Amino acid sequence: MTADVTRPESVADLTRILQDGGYLADRGLATALYVGLTLNRPILVEGEVGVGKTEVAKTLAQVLGRELIRLQCYEGIDTSQALYEWDYARQMLYIRALSQRQLDDAAGTGAEVEKLFGPAFLQERPLLHAVRAGGRAVLLIDEIDRADDEFEAFLLEVLSDFQVTVPEIGTIRAESPPLVILTSNRTRELHDALKRRCLYHWVDYPDPEREIAIVLARAPQVSPTLTRKVVAAVNRLRSLDLAKPPGVAETIDWVRALDVLGETELDARTVADTLGSVIKERDDLDLVRGRLDRIATGA
Repeated sequence: MTADVTRPESVADLTRILQDGGYLADRGLATALYVGLTLNRPILVEGEVGVGKTEVAKTLAQVLGRELIRLQCYEGIDTSQALYEWDYARQMLYIRALSQRQLDDAAGTGAEVEKLFGPAFLQERPLLHAVRAGGRAVLLIDEIDRADDEFEAFLLEVLSDFQVTVPEIGTIRAESPPLVILTSNRTRELHDALKRRCLYHWVDYPDPEREIAIVLARAPQVSPTLTRKVVAAVNRLRSLDLAKPPGVAETIDWVRALDVLGETELDARTVADTLGSVIKERDDLDLVRGRLDRIATGA
């Protein structure tokens, strides 16, 4: 679904639009997103893994009719991988073609050589793409906490001005800034300078009723009764001392796995058979396998 919407009229309107796109945002998140849209401010969304941080950016792009541009951060990412690179392979082919041509004068040769570092050979990476797209895009900077301090400082500069300087071409500015959403799993503390540049929202695990509603929105073919049992089981799992507690994404995966297998009940057997849908660590699996009945029924 793509709505013909460029800017919601209120927090309630944005909440409804997101719900139409299959994302159930609470009042706090919807407020942060609405203010970010209205004031053209980046939004930093932190929370546990699997609570819907990335999904909110995807859904916003969908329902607002904007292009989603995603920059996936990782350890060692540098500016060229985020901003732009030159297409060296095409440049080499162009040089070979030049060497085979008979040019009349040196001026002509100089003009041809200058094209090597022109727009035709420039490869856009996500940040430059977002600057050029401007208000027609949602820029998702995913897992910023996985990047290093230097990249974070560079990113702060780009987000402050929404402009990029390519020495060989000049400065490229956004006519209007894109909507920027940064996500973090808080594997490290982000610098205060970046946080001050952004609006902030922490996404926690939803309460059981909201989680049931989220799951049914994503997997409407599953019975509400089974969904309630799965959500209760996931909450029991979260109460254990797990290295990686399951998020809402894992709840949805578990419900879908049970549905594919034609299961209508949750018991020790079905939990054991489908545990890999919700638990993704070996030590956690060993811990849970000793508590299958308790996880399935709460007894």
